[in-house]
Amino acid sequence: MLNILKRIFASLRYRNFRLFWFGQAISLIGTWMQSIGQAWLILKLTNSPFLLGLIGAAQYTPILVLSVFAGSVVDRFPKRRLIILTQTVMAVLAFILWVLTARGIVTYWHVFILAALLGLATSLDVPARQAFMVDLVGRDSLMNAVALNSTTFNVARLIGPAVAGILIAKVGIGTTFLLNGLSFLPVIAGLALIDIDGLPGRSGAKNVIEDVKEGLHYIRNNALIFDVVMLMLIVSLFAINFNVVVPVYAKYVFHSNPEIFGFLMSALGVGSIFGAVLVALRSSRSPNPVYLVLGGVVLSLFQMVIAFVSGLYAAVFILFLIGFGAIFFTALTNTTIQLNTPDELRGRAMSVYSLVFMGVTPIGNLFIGGIADAAGVRTSIFIGGLLGTIPSLYYLWKFLRAGRSG
Repeated sequence: MLNILKRIFASLRYRNFRLFWFGQAISLIGTWMQSIGQAWLILKLTNSPFLLGLIGAAQYTPILVLSVFAGSVVDRFPKRRLIILTQTVMAVLAFILWVLTARGIVTYWHVFILAALLGLATSLDVPARQAFMVDLVGRDSLMNAVALNSTTFNVARLIGPAVAGILIAKVGIGTTFLLNGLSFLPVIAGLALIDIDGLPGRSGAKNVIEDVKEGLHYIRNNALIFDVVMLMLIVSLFAINFNVVVPVYAKYVFHSNPEIFGFLMSALGVGSIFGAVLVALRSSRSPNPVYLVLGGVVLSLFQMVIAFVSGLYAAVFILFLIGFGAIFFTALTNTTIQLNTPDELRGRAMSVYSLVFMGVTPIGNLFIGGIADAAGVRTSIFIGGLLGTIPSLYYLWKFLRAGRSG
């Protein structure tokens, strides 16, 4: 048992990663609390799945537009300092939303603008944090570090929504925004104590456009990375829309209160934790693209299934499976891209990962929200899952065939 725990938490032997990991663990709980609070606030203000999707579009459109350019910035400047800057901006935005909500003056457009500004900060924050990981632990421990980071993300998804649901019901929505703002303080403090900056691994002087072209050219000409990026693009676009799917599913299928909403989101988190732990246990091996694609199949296929489910316990179990598949898919995609990319291109490669993982969210949110408004929640969930399942099965066949021929 002790040996298993050592394998799971192998990356924590690095002091810098411990500081980063523990700070993130606290901050991400606050992030999930705000996510739940914000979704419930929008549904309370508008009673519209489409307008909820539009908030997602506002938050993720900057990532769609700016991610590839942010990668050039990440490859030019010390990553630790960039992350401190972005995390500070995010904390300030959370405090502003808390003040507006606590004073009872918040409107839909306040949330829309703050979500867009959060997306602007996130477009730089995500590729910087992902590319910084290898500086903290080295290439040999990267897969384990990504898995542990995914574990904290999903433990937070377990705790944050459950706590947020209780706070919304007992205290009020604004508390979730206050606690999120406060949760950034430990991660900023941890970053201040880390003794490496994640300096650029590049030489020469190119302009941003040349940087972007160089990064995209590398991805296009690396067959494995290109296939993985394309699958992530499609699945993220249609199947990974939990910030819209779960709130509208809870509200319109179960006619539920915030506690049930938080409970359903936590089921996703539990499944993701199990998936992340399994990835961590396997981290001594190179990531296998077949397992990556199987994660996409599980995620998408069970999203189709849940469209027909009306029982709470069955929904919780299926969301557990969706969370399990999602973390296998995203963690192995992340690691595959990083391990197959040279140091001087890592920021740009991870900016493309951010683009296809998060940047297409506004399109997906509007797609799911629009179909939900026009044809019903169950129809929108089923179509999203179907459009994720078909390409996942294609790439599963492709990688299996490549493995047999290899």
